[in-house]
Amino acid sequence: MKQKDEKNQSQSDRALKIIPVTLLVFALCGLSFYLGGIFCSEKSLLEGKIVQELSKAVSSPEYSAENALQIKPVTFSECSIDYQDYTPCTDPRRWKKYGYRRLTFLERHCPPLYERKECLVPPPVGYKPPIRWPKSRKECWYRNVPYDWINKQKSNQNWLKKKGEKFLFPGGGTMFPKGVGAYVNLMQDLIPEMRDGTVRTAIDTGCGVASWGGDLLDRGILTLSLAPRDNHEAQVQFALERGIPAILGVISTQRLPFPSGSFDMAHCSRCLIPWTEFGGIYLLEVHRILRPGGFWVLSGPPINYEHRYQGWNTTIEEQRAALEKLQDLLTSMCFTVYATQDDIAVWQKSSDIGCYEKLTGPDVYPATCDDSIEQDAAWYTPLRPCVTSPRQKLKRSSVGSLPKWPQRLNIAPERISDVPGGSGNALKRDDSNWKVRAQHYKKILPAIGTDKIRNVMDMNTVYGGLAAALIDDPLWVMNVVSSYSANTLPVIFDRGLVGTYHDWCEAFSTYPRTYDLLHLDGLFAAESHRCHMKYVLLEMDRILRPEGHALIRESSYFMDAIETIAKGMRWNCHKEDTENSGENEKILVCQKTLWYASSTNSTR
Repeated sequence: MKQKDEKNQSQSDRALKIIPVTLLVFALCGLSFYLGGIFCSEKSLLEGKIVQELSKAVSSPEYSAENALQIKPVTFSECSIDYQDYTPCTDPRRWKKYGYRRLTFLERHCPPLYERKECLVPPPVGYKPPIRWPKSRKECWYRNVPYDWINKQKSNQNWLKKKGEKFLFPGGGTMFPKGVGAYVNLMQDLIPEMRDGTVRTAIDTGCGVASWGGDLLDRGILTLSLAPRDNHEAQVQFALERGIPAILGVISTQRLPFPSGSFDMAHCSRCLIPWTEFGGIYLLEVHRILRPGGFWVLSGPPINYEHRYQGWNTTIEEQRAALEKLQDLLTSMCFTVYATQDDIAVWQKSSDIGCYEKLTGPDVYPATCDDSIEQDAAWYTPLRPCVTSPRQKLKRSSVGSLPKWPQRLNIAPERISDVPGGSGNALKRDDSNWKVRAQHYKKILPAIGTDKIRNVMDMNTVYGGLAAALIDDPLWVMNVVSSYSANTLPVIFDRGLVGTYHDWCEAFSTYPRTYDLLHLDGLFAAESHRCHMKYVLLEMDRILRPEGHALIRESSYFMDAIETIAKGMRWNCHKEDTENSGENEKILVCQKTLWYASSTNSTR
């Protein structure tokens, strides 16, 4: 778990005089991070003591504001204009280095340190501040996402249409060209739990321009749209430009960056994922991230093949066989048919432990995963050809047994007991703390709560406290939990919020210019021994929209250094007191300026 009262660990490129005990702490802590595993639940008692000692060390006078970290002024050149949509860990320029089998080249492959860019990613020519929510759901500036290919290929399906300087989103899709509203209405008729708050979180695999997720927002369902980086369609970029939650990702050889039992519903509308190939391993991953009792919705091949097969350029026999194979595979994973009508089929993941107990025989495929496989491990974790069985001790974590939305937001979920120090009282204290902080944030950054801020990222949250405190504002929050911290992400999903695992030593899985507000709380104090401050801030600049804001809540020790780098990135910043007016911690309020690429000052 991030240390709220940590004040610093030294930058890797600056030698500081530290007492021998602190040096030992650094060495042991670094070793524990790299060898001790991903989740704190697996860390030893010794590591817990080391963290306590580290917290004491960084609170010492040597790390006070009077001894603040100082760095020389720095300026960053502009990246070449052809880097306007640069995604470092999913960069098409590097695809040829990786295999095409199972689309592994679309997975995260971050550049080594010596290849990292130290330049500012420019906006496209003609970029404008995004259209504000909720108008943005229906339209965006063409120059902000200038992809003509998707317009030419998908306009007949009403994905989007170019009109003048704008893209318009009629709400269509491949399987719902007449509009997403009627499509979702039928889905709600088939799944009544979508109407009463039982279903709150959803994932849309192969999301198009996220019209399904956008429609569900008005129905109280928070959908995370998922699609890989591509050269032409820019599905995730369109979604975020519209103000709809989305993240880059692909089901290939690695688990998606979510814990088990995250989503109440998963959706695929002709997403072209070969569900029955490779032993059904892609479907097994959907099974893992789907909550027991959750729903998997499929439209497109082979559903309704009797009336659709001719348009799919196939035969009725092939589609009949494909549906039978899919049904057999789903049954073997403890899915049951829930409802079907027209182009929509719904299966429900069983929460009955008896079904999973039948999958333990030596000749059973797929069998249940053994105890050595951590269900929630999902950061560069290989896919496993096994069924994730519901944990027997969890009695109130399945769809239907969780409190309905919005009550579930404020009720401590069962899985909080898996977090070291986690409890219902701890959650209440955290929520109370963040309510006070959110009120203070609105005073020092009045744009929060207005239509100026829609896409928000909490870069190192614990329980999603900031998102909960802002739940009534016209925004959504991507809750990021460090892959090296305590595993609190299941709690966040159980509360009805969304988020992802991430390591801030690497680039985030999103396009440039996709967030209006970035918030961090002690990130550099917790991670500066691993992650270079300069690269973290450059990544923040990449994903922050021009004229967007950053709230950097950090130890006073780091403030001057952060402000120096921010100035070099052309940000305007000023310091503010925290709500407690303490001296050891400050808030840096920053705004990224809007600038355009010059022809004389750019680097590749």
